Amino acid sequence: MIHKSPLPDVVIPEVPLTTFVFANAAGRADKVAFVEGASGRTVTYGELLDSVQRFAGGLTAKGFGPGNVLAILAPNLPEYAVWFHGAAVTGGAVTTVNPTYTAHEVHHQLNDAGATMMVTIPMFLETAKEAAKGTSVETIYVAGEIDGGAGEGVEPVSALYGEPRQEHAPVDLDDTVALPYSSGTTGLSKGVMLTHRNLVSNIVQTVEPAELREDETIIAVLPFFHIYGMQVLMNCGLAVGATIVSMPRFDLEQFLQLHQDHGVTRSFVAPPMVVALAKHPIIDNYDLSKLEQVFSGAAPLSAELAVEAGARIDSEVVQGYGMTELSPVSHLTPSGQFKPGSVGVTAPNTELQIIDPSTGESLGVDLDGEVWVRGPQVMKGYLNNPIATANTIDDDGWLHTGDIGHVDAEGHLFVVDRLKELIKYKGFQVPPAELEALLLTHPAVADAAVIGIADDEAGEIPVGFVTLKPGQEAAEADIIAFVAERVATYKQVRKVTFVDAIPKSASGKILRRVLRDEATAAG
Repeated sequence: MIHKSPLPDVVIPEVPLTTFVFANAAGRADKVAFVEGASGRTVTYGELLDSVQRFAGGLTAKGFGPGNVLAILAPNLPEYAVWFHGAAVTGGAVTTVNPTYTAHEVHHQLNDAGATMMVTIPMFLETAKEAAKGTSVETIYVAGEIDGGAGEGVEPVSALYGEPRQEHAPVDLDDTVALPYSSGTTGLSKGVMLTHRNLVSNIVQTVEPAELREDETIIAVLPFFHIYGMQVLMNCGLAVGATIVSMPRFDLEQFLQLHQDHGVTRSFVAPPMVVALAKHPIIDNYDLSKLEQVFSGAAPLSAELAVEAGARIDSEVVQGYGMTELSPVSHLTPSGQFKPGSVGVTAPNTELQIIDPSTGESLGVDLDGEVWVRGPQVMKGYLNNPIATANTIDDDGWLHTGDIGHVDAEGHLFVVDRLKELIKYKGFQVPPAELEALLLTHPAVADAAVIGIADDEAGEIPVGFVTLKPGQEAAEADIIAFVAERVATYKQVRKVTFVDAIPKSASGKILRRVLRDEATAAG
C-alpha cells in the first residue's frame, strides 16, 4: 500500500532556486543573515544579496553560465552562500567538495563533474592545485591572503566579482543546479543531479512542517558541502530570513558558547553531537535556554539517546530522515510530534512505500521492509551513470533507499536496518567499495572487504577484512596506515582482521552480513 503523508500538501513555487531563496532579501536588507562564529563578523541580507549579484555578474563576464560547473572546496563561511547562489544565478551548477578530501578524491570529483572553475581558501590551496591537474579547471580562485604568492593558474576570488547581475539566467526548472556527491545505496561516489525544482520543493517541504521562522537563530556547524548543511541550514535558513551562525568545524566549547552568545533557537546536528549534549559535563556551564529544538539527521539516533539529551538540555531532540538523492528530506518530526526512535512523518507532497525485499509486496503498517520514496524532491539522477540511476529510481518514480523500516498507524517511520552497503561514520558516507578497491592496491593484499561496525561515538566505524597473498606478510597497523595516507580521515579503517578467505555468494558478491555477524560475535 502507498502511505500518504499525514501533513497537508504545500504549494511549491515554479521559480529558480536563488530567486526563491532570496525572494524577500531586499525587504530585510538590514537584518543579519550570517554571523561568522569564529570572528563575530556579520553579513546582512542586503550585503549578501549584493555580493551574490556581483559574483554572478563576474562569473558571467568570464563566460560562465548554463552547462558550466563551479567547484567549491571550502568550510562553512558566509561567502559559501555567495559562491553557491552566484553560480546558480548564471544558470550554471555547483559541485560542493568535502575539504577534508585528499587531492586524489578531489581530482575524481572535479573530473566527473566537469568543473571548469574552483573556489577555495588558502588552507586548501595546495590540495586544490594538485587535484586540478589533468581536469578542466583552468583557474583556482582563492578567498584570503596567500603566503608566498598565488602561482600560475591561481587568482584571488575578488577577481570574480563584477557588475551586479540582477536577473536570473533563463533556466528550465529541471536543469541541474547542485552536484553533491554520494555513494547512494552502494558502490563508488556519484554526482547527484539536483534541480531547481528539487531544491525549491524540499525547502518548502521542510520549512513549513518544521515551522522555521524569520525570528530564529540557527547554528550551522554541519558542512555546507553536505546536502544537509547546504539545504536545511543554508538554503532553508536564508529562505525564511533567519540568522545563521556559521562554524568551520565542530568544537564543543565554541559550539556551546555560540549558542549562549547568540541565543540559538534551532540546532541542526548529527548524532555524535547529540552524544555530547547528553553526556559531556561542560554542557552545564552554558546557557542554552533559548534553544527550542535540536534536530538530528545524517545518521540514525537511538531513542534512548534522544530522550537523555532532551532531558539534559531541556529541549526537544527530534530526528529527520533523507539522503542526498532526496534533496535531502523525506521525513521530519514537526514540533510537538516527537516519538522516541521515530525519524518523523513523511514530508508534504511525498509518498512512502514499505516493500518486502524478498517478495516485492507493498506492506501495511508495523511491517518491516525497504523504504521507497516518491515526490518532487527525488533527484534527476546520477551524473553520467544511467545504470546506477535505473537501479535506484524505478519506472514509476519510486526511489529505493536501501534502508529497512516500518511505518506505524500515525504515519511515523522507524528505520531499523540497512540493505545498502554504505557506512555512516559520524554522519559522513563511507563507501565500502572505494576502500576495498584501495586495499587491493596494497602489494601484500590478495582480497579485501570492508563493513561498518556499530560504535557508540561514531555510529559506525569502517572495519577491514583482508586476505594476504601467499608468502606475503603485513601487520594490522601497516594496512591501517596505508589507507590513512590515501583517504580523508573519516574514511579510514579503524580495525583490520586477517582472514583466510572473504565470504562471497555464487555470483561473487561479498557477503557483508556474514562478516558483520562474525565481527559482532567476536566483540
